[in-house]
Amino acid sequence: MINRIAFKAVRPAVGMAMRPAPIGLRYLSTPVEPKEKANSIIEALPGNNLISKTGILATSAAAAIYGISNELLIIHDETILVVTFATFSALVAKFVAPLYTEWADGEIKKVNDLLNESRNKHVSAVKDRIDSVSQLKDVVATTKQLFAVSKETAQLEAESFELKQKIAVATEAKATLDSWVRFEQAQRQL
Repeated sequence: MINRIAFKAVRPAVGMAMRPAPIGLRYLSTPVEPKEKANSIIEALPGNNLISKTGILATSAAAAIYGISNELLIIHDETILVVTFATFSALVAKFVAPLYTEWADGEIKKVNDLLNESRNKHVSAVKDRIDSVSQLKDVVATTKQLFAVSKETAQLEAESFELKQKIAVATEAKATLDSWVRFEQAQRQL
């Protein structure tokens, strides 16, 4: 099924001729010497010298040929699909990972800055509270003084109340005596 789709995509439609690439498009790319391309492929292989790199390449090719000939490796549509997906995933990971890392570092920095700013605000608020409380360090002595003034005020109020009561009793006694005096005068006149 995959092969048929791939062949239809590659094969030009009936009645349409293949269009040549636009002129000048090939001139935009920089040509690479075949020797340089071969050297870059060889340098990409693991190993320290040319003999070990050649040995690794030959061993890999021999293992692939052995696996295919003994039907240990079976290449069919699903295998091609898996290899293509793995290659695409590796390329996406290679090119998208640095962008994601840069974005994630930016987000981490933003959150760290926010947390540091909040911590600094909290520290300054705690220091302000400590300063405001340190101004109240003499509160015990002040409270004792206020309690003494309050006690004195209560005592003066009690004395004042007592004097008011005495004045009220004296006023009432005077009024009673005055009424008796008036009564006696009224009796004398009668």
